[in-house]
Amino acid sequence: MNTGKDNKPHIGIYGRRNVGKSSFINALTGIDVAIVSEIAGTTTDPVKKSIEIFGIGPAILVDTAGIDDFGDLGTKRIQKTIQTLEHIDAAILLISENVFGSFEKKLIEEFNNFEIEYIIIHNKEDLEKLTDETAMQIKQFSKVPIEICSIKKSQNIGEVIELLKITIPETSYQKTTLLGDIIQKDSIVMLITPVDSEAPDGRMILPQAMAIRDVLDNNAVNIVLRETEVETFFEKTQLKPDLVITDSQAFGYVNKIIPKEIPLTSFSIVYAHMRGPFEEYVNGAQKLSELENGDRILILESCVHQLSCEDIGRFKIPNWIRKFSGKTLEFDIAAGLSAIQRPITDYQLVIQCGGCMITRKQLFNRLKPALEAGIPVTNYGIAIAYMNGILDRVVEPFLKEQLNSNH
Repeated sequence: MNTGKDNKPHIGIYGRRNVGKSSFINALTGIDVAIVSEIAGTTTDPVKKSIEIFGIGPAILVDTAGIDDFGDLGTKRIQKTIQTLEHIDAAILLISENVFGSFEKKLIEEFNNFEIEYIIIHNKEDLEKLTDETAMQIKQFSKVPIEICSIKKSQNIGEVIELLKITIPETSYQKTTLLGDIIQKDSIVMLITPVDSEAPDGRMILPQAMAIRDVLDNNAVNIVLRETEVETFFEKTQLKPDLVITDSQAFGYVNKIIPKEIPLTSFSIVYAHMRGPFEEYVNGAQKLSELENGDRILILESCVHQLSCEDIGRFKIPNWIRKFSGKTLEFDIAAGLSAIQRPITDYQLVIQCGGCMITRKQLFNRLKPALEAGIPVTNYGIAIAYMNGILDRVVEPFLKEQLNSNH
């Protein structure tokens, strides 16, 4: 779960040992992607499995260890199972042989705590059917739907999928748009895409590729070029873009050469608007002017990647903040969805990357402890814009419903 590589809806499969979680996943996917064994505790660490659900699309099933595991190792497995709740969009609680007790109730309490939609499935109906007494016991504790299922007889798999479709929050799988609310048909959008040592060889980074596709999907016009070619473009053409999106690291240079009347923002800020707590990000940037010697800043990266001396989160942003504030500061990095090693209250500011490699639910849960503790949060692009003195300019496009065409 630490890599957080998929921004598809995540569906967690939970239950005691040997209730058939792995078999259930195999039945849903139609192939043997999970190890099945009669030995309790076969699944240890949470494991992701890809699935295509008609009506929802690509999704990720998360196979977890039994919630009734025991011993020192079993306790650690349960902890990892509970940690997955921070990253899933919906849950399936499997029970079998009419066993519903404290383990299930505790898990349901955790579902509610994380505001996770869930369903309950009584599995292995071929061995023992769900009794009226068990159904009543469950309904007294939870109001969610109860479905029966028999993996061996392929009973009710279709009904389970239909139930999933109405249970998974639509916001976790509905098609999202990066730019649909700030551009219109025939808008001209200039995408400035620097190519540095961090750029993937022969490819564009995900936010750039998504922006290109989103412009096309909104029936608008792409102009894609490197920052070194922008001045030449304006010298040789009479085109006036309706919006310019740049890499945040190029703000200092791009802001000087893009006419002030042309709206300007960055890929990171576009992502922040679509996926993050945008208003909190903008307000949190002010903290950069209020830092004191000894303050500690947490930088959250949503992916795990090879490091270089040009790494924006680990080197550039800390150095820019030290220079901007003139203070002696401490920085911690949490990559992927790994646990934060210090209490969140040790930090005076949290800076989140664009979050292009995780789901919206994962991003909000990542920031939830800081937001609840009243600790300012911001993101890479907004922080860089603030330190360049252009924050008002780069968030302005999102304060308008649509760009007016200039051509």
